Amino acid sequence: MPYSVMLVDDDPRLTRSLTRSLAEEDYTFYSAESGPEALQILKEHPVDVVISDEQMPGMNGSELLSIVRDKHPDTVRIILTGQASLESAVTAINEGEIYRYLLKPCNVVEMAVTIRQALQHRQLLKKSLELMNAAKKQNRLLTELEKAHPGLSQVETNSDGLVVIDEIKESVEELIAEIDREIKNNGEFFSDWSCGGKGSKQEKPNNPETYWGP
Repeated sequence: MPYSVMLVDDDPRLTRSLTRSLAEEDYTFYSAESGPEALQILKEHPVDVVISDEQMPGMNGSELLSIVRDKHPDTVRIILTGQASLESAVTAINEGEIYRYLLKPCNVVEMAVTIRQALQHRQLLKKSLELMNAAKKQNRLLTELEKAHPGLSQVETNSDGLVVIDEIKESVEELIAEIDREIKNNGEFFSDWSCGGKGSKQEKPNNPETYWGP
């Protein structure tokens, strides 16, 4: 399903021009000429990114995006502003949690890149929220298990969160040396034949190499 982008400006010629310029992007576009119209579209359709002009009659862009933040927090918000309203746009960014502002007249390439970055930002936020919720769920489960089985949470885990059952040998040589020690301690048969001990009644194999199976 393609991402959706809404352009809000009281000049419909600008929204049509931007939509045509971004036609090669795989987005579903919506356009609105006022804040109330934009909010009505948001009620009817999920929108990933809203780009709103700051200077509009009635409800300006900052006011619109502040409402979008409260009612549609997952929607990324961008302001399109002229130099004269730059200060108010910066204030909106600081106070209204607006993702970014673009200066008019806006370069189409810059807008396309900004939209892509906004969508990546949205995906990162969504993933972070999913991980946070999963961690909370895991903590609740561990708390319940700890109540039922005291001491369970003290089980040693590794960096991946997996329970450590036994330590992994540091090297193959250490493992072979340990096996060799076990063989030497397991009776006369192994010590005399496999390890070549003194007094062996068995002949040593012609091939001294030993293959340790899995």
